[in-house]
Amino acid sequence: MKTGIIAALLLGLTTGANAELSVDEIVTKANEAAYYAGSDGRADVTMNIVDKSGSTRTREFTLLRMNTKGGSQKFYVYFKKPADLYKQAYIVWKEVDENKEDSRWLWLPALNLNKRIAPGEKRTSFVGSDFVYEDVSGRNLKEDTHELVETTATQYVVKNTPRNPGDVEFSYYTVMIDKDTFLPRKAEYFDKNGKLYRTVEATKVETIQGFPTVIESVVKDLNTGGSTINTFSKIEYNIGLKEASFEERFLRRPPREVTR
Repeated sequence: MKTGIIAALLLGLTTGANAELSVDEIVTKANEAAYYAGSDGRADVTMNIVDKSGSTRTREFTLLRMNTKGGSQKFYVYFKKPADLYKQAYIVWKEVDENKEDSRWLWLPALNLNKRIAPGEKRTSFVGSDFVYEDVSGRNLKEDTHELVETTATQYVVKNTPRNPGDVEFSYYTVMIDKDTFLPRKAEYFDKNGKLYRTVEATKVETIQGFPTVIESVVKDLNTGGSTINTFSKIEYNIGLKEASFEERFLRRPPREVTR
């Protein structure tokens, strides 16, 4: 789970076999590692948003994830703290078909508003943090071209360039991928002028139920000096979630898995 904002991993091949992998095979395995551990997953997340002066705001939420047919997925985020975000919910239906757009809904209880998030908004701030909405469910691999630019003893370094550069704020981003677990360990985003402006890093990893899992991730905005740290706890895989729990009607009334 990217627990992201989320994370979990597929076990990799041996180092010798990995050397023969194509870049498309590498990024596919990295995507599976970061988002597809088990058939489903659950985690509690504490998000600390730190501005350049050191002031901190905290959010707490529960994240559910379920794999569905053909590689598609569904995600559910339910906020528990602070008080002004209590009961706010976010649902994603992630599509792998390049001809289909992901569906995203946000429930704002204070306004009694069910908001559909447009595709163009997926790169905007997630609840005031340095993460973006797209970080929760991950970016579709088909939206970028991929180039293996470096291989070290422990990592693959892949450069990803958007096929539709007008749709995003970056010109490209690089990802450092662990050769043993295929877990993406760090991503660096470069703006239209080629300047590094954003990093996302898995800073702590543990093995849970046999899956290497990110338990802490940090995103830094190098332009503002701000950062956001996500810490994951009570992580579980293969808990038997039902697809009905991710229907839009559960925005107002969360499924029992998020309130237990």
